[in-house]
Amino acid sequence: MTEADIEVARLREENARLKAAQNSRVPGIVRLSVSTKGCVSLHGLQAWPVTLYRKQWLYILDHMGDEIRAFIETHKRDLRDKE
Repeated sequence: MTEADIEVARLREENARLKAAQNSRVPGIVRLSVSTKGCVSLHGLQAWPVTLYRKQWLYILDHMGDEIRAFIETHKRDLRDKE
């Protein structure tokens, strides 16, 4: 086995380990990451991440946080929680 073959094997093993860590879903763990397009992705709420651009997240946080909370309170009888 050449040095190049050894390095390729090491990199494949490391790549597999990183993919497993990235794809592992631990219930109750919510995390953020930067997407390949430079967006903010929120993982752990559902099967797919919620991905928005930075300005979209900031707009929601700054302008809609209270509105979202009020909406949920107003419609709590119609809304369900994930079990």
